[in-house]
This record gives sequence, C-alpha cells and structure tokens, in this order.
Amino acid sequence: MKTGAVILARLSSKRLPRKGLLLIEGKTILAFIVERLATVLSKDQIVVATSTNEDDDELGELASTLGVRCFRGSLDNVAERFYMAASSLDLDYGIRINGDNIFVDSDVLRNMIQKTVDGSYDFITNVTGRTFPMGMSVEIVRLSYFKSLLPEISSSPKYREHVTLYLYEHPGDSTFNYINDYLPGAAGIQMAVDTPEDLERTRRIVKEFSLPQWKYNLPEIFRIWTKLKDEERI
Repeated sequence: MKTGAVILARLSSKRLPRKGLLLIEGKTILAFIVERLATVLSKDQIVVATSTNEDDDELGELASTLGVRCFRGSLDNVAERFYMAASSLDLDYGIRINGDNIFVDSDVLRNMIQKTVDGSYDFITNVTGRTFPMGMSVEIVRLSYFKSLLPEISSSPKYREHVTLYLYEHPGDSTFNYINDYLPGAAGIQMAVDTPEDLERTRRIVKEFSLPQWKYNLPEIFRIWTKLKDEERI
C-alpha cells in the first residue's frame, strides 16, 4: 500500500493570515511540518495542497524550495483539493495534515501508517475522543473509500471545508481509532497554530528546544508545555 501526506495550507486565514510563511526561530511553519513528515516519509510522498488563488503562489514557491510537490486546487472545496492532491501522488492512502499542525508526532505517524499495510481499514484517526492535543491530529483515509463519499461530501459546505467531518458523522465499518493512553494529561490541549496567541505559545515552546525540532514528540513537548504553564509563561 502506498501512503503519503497531504499538507492542507492557504495564506488567507482570517484568524492568522499567511500562517504557513510565519517564522518560528527563523523557520517557516510549513518547513517545520515538512521536516517532521520527512522523518517518516520520503519527500516524494509529501504534497502541499493549496488553492489556485494568486494569494497562495508563495506557498507553491516555498514547497518547491523545501523539496516537496505542490498541488493547486479549489479554495473552498478543501475535501476535493485533498483528494486530488493525494491522487496526484498515486496513493492508496492519504494522510491529512493541517497546515497549522506544527508538532506532528513522528512516532504516532509511523505507528498509524503501519495500520495501512494490510489494507484492513478505510479510516485511521487519532482525533476521536481528542485524546491527543489539537495540533497533533493525524487522519489517514483510503482514497478509493474517500472518492466514493466525495459526491456527498461536496454537496455540503461544512463537509467541503472540514475534510473528514463526514467520516465522523457517518462512520463506516472499518475505522481504527488510535488512542493516546500514555499521556492522558495532554488530551485536547491546544498545540495548533491558529491564532496570534497560539503562535506566541508555540514560539515559547520551540525556544526551549536544544536539539533539532523533529527530535521532540508528544512526551517531550508536553513536558515543556507543562513547565511553561507552571511558570505562567504560556
């Protein structure tokens, strides 16, 4: 089974405009995500999926600089853009990664990809129950399954925008829920970069890193988050 990652990104976010190009310790948010994914996947298994809007041209240029492909599709039908970007890599399974998920956990990603090997599941997710922090979401969907649902997904604005929402509201018979049962205190905390406040918190966390950023997964990041929280610095 061929599995690859689709990073969904755009520069027109209202809460935090141009977020993919914002710098943390001199590195763009998109670069952080690509570096983390590249510890598990080869770069030819990674695609940045952005819109055809002129505003997003810089994301295409940055993707090229980072050595990954860029797919340009619909701004509003994000589900279709995800599917078409994954299809451009000729994948059996597509991993949905949001462009503000700066702390993708490489161990979690590797373990979840392992669940695709025998093709038993249509959908593999660590979002159910929010046992992981927001911003560490990993969702892997069989593309043939997603394609079969795409007409229904595309018929509703909420499903078009929220790529996998339909899969949760209309669950199939072959979903695997990957649960965080080793750090329950991390359940549901905010680790995504969605607002200026999130950006500031993330910058303070990353400033604590002494090793390359991809060396830090949930246990290490949660330890830093807890320390900063106790010190009332986030």
